[in-house]
Amino acid sequence: MKKTLNSLSESEYVLVRETKKSQMAGLDEDGLIDLHSRIRRARNKHVTLYRRAGAEKVKTKGGRGSAKAANARNAAKAEVFEDALSRVSRRLARVSRDAALELKAERLARARTDSPTSEKDTGKGRGKDTGKGKGKVASSGRIRTDDTRESPGRKKYEASTIAAGARRQTKKDRRHES
Repeated sequence: MKKTLNSLSESEYVLVRETKKSQMAGLDEDGLIDLHSRIRRARNKHVTLYRRAGAEKVKTKGGRGSAKAANARNAAKAEVFEDALSRVSRRLARVSRDAALELKAERLARARTDSPTSEKDTGKGRGKDTGKGKGKVASSGRIRTDDTRESPGRKKYEASTIAAGARRQTKKDRRHES
């Protein structure tokens, strides 16, 4: 592994060093995503070089076994970047999971404080002025529900619409029968 690290170019070596724990400790989620994509590109580059060079050497060496031995450096470089990518992926997963848990806790806390309570739940009647409001209206209000769905007029309207649609469909079906 050390031999392979020494054979990396300076920019590749710096990129691999960025994946050490101490280097990644200060990175936030966006920084880790950027590092992850840079490492993935480098890994893909070396895997592609390994495959292409290996395919070319099969013809000249006369077999895949001897071609693989001649292509060991590219394979080792690809392996170095694969290990680096796995380190960054693990760290990114950990940071993302922690951020998701933080956001969930914030949303739950906000939902607990911001959720309006209905008058039925609290037992408070209308017209009570609690004086806790911040705006012009002193009461926190009540949850609005759609009561119109169950009114007789709404039921009649919906039934009429359904019947009209059925009549139109029947009329269309009769025209196409003949």
